[in-house]
Amino acid sequence: MQRFPCPFCGLRDETEFFYAGDLGKVRPDTTQPVSDEEWSAYLNDYANVKGRAKEVWVHTACQEYLALERDTVTMDVLSVTQFRKGEI
Repeated sequence: MQRFPCPFCGLRDETEFFYAGDLGKVRPDTTQPVSDEEWSAYLNDYANVKGRAKEVWVHTACQEYLALERDTVTMDVLSVTQFRKGEI
């Protein structure tokens, strides 16, 4: 099991976190027409990087949003940054 560091709660089991998506993934502008293909790609396509990945995780215990950079091969967490929803 992976353990992720929460800046507020300390080192916690991955079961306390929710994967919220790839960091930097941009939601389509819904004030303009969006095709079914664009919307499907936004909802379902992930980078699935082998190696260094930048992801958004939510710590469900304290509801903090975290930007994690981790190695998906070794499962090492390389960096953690806390941010508010909507900042990234």
